[in-house]
Amino acid sequence: MQTLSRILTLFRKDWMLEMRQQYAFYRVLLYVASTIFVLYLAMGETNYETWNALFWVTQLFVCINAVAKSFLQESRGRMLYFFTISHPVEFVMAKILYNMLLMTIMNTVNLLLYLAFMGDPTSNLLQFIGISYLGGLGLSLVFTMLAAIASKAMQQASLMAILGFPIIIPQLLLLVRLSKVAFAETFREGVVSQVVLLLVALDLGIVVLSVILFPFLWKD
Repeated sequence: MQTLSRILTLFRKDWMLEMRQQYAFYRVLLYVASTIFVLYLAMGETNYETWNALFWVTQLFVCINAVAKSFLQESRGRMLYFFTISHPVEFVMAKILYNMLLMTIMNTVNLLLYLAFMGDPTSNLLQFIGISYLGGLGLSLVFTMLAAIASKAMQQASLMAILGFPIIIPQLLLLVRLSKVAFAETFREGVVSQVVLLLVALDLGIVVLSVILFPFLWKD
């Protein structure tokens, strides 16, 4: 119970900090809105494959802007303070939960703006919404782990790009492929469930790796 209480306390700390520094949230919101509006002006009506690909590219950059700052904004002195009052697993779990909540909000905004500007080419919107949330949470987990590693390096942004590329590309390809089921594309029996289970397994694996590896970074 004490562990859960400390995790929730650290989670509330991040949320209150976000509410006080709302410029970061609105910066991401402006980025999403302007990107989708420019795509709408440049492309107008698009086929479902282009719509799907653009959505996930936008989702990726939204995640980078919203989630990656979670560790990068923590100063060395503040990290030393957290080192004295909490366990590293509690700290990283609070970051994971906070980034999952933040990405859920950003995913909702991204999806609503896409539907408003780019239309709805899906044949099953609820199915696509579910896949988008599954993918958004998966991306937030990946970049939470990458941000934790990069926060200990001098070249933080470049390290995130180097580490993130081989990890995120397979996940994006799986998400693009899976989301095509919402556009009435047919798959062999059992393929969709296998891809969903694979994505869930990847997400769980990232959480486990974060819990195992972050204590070693914490000591640095």
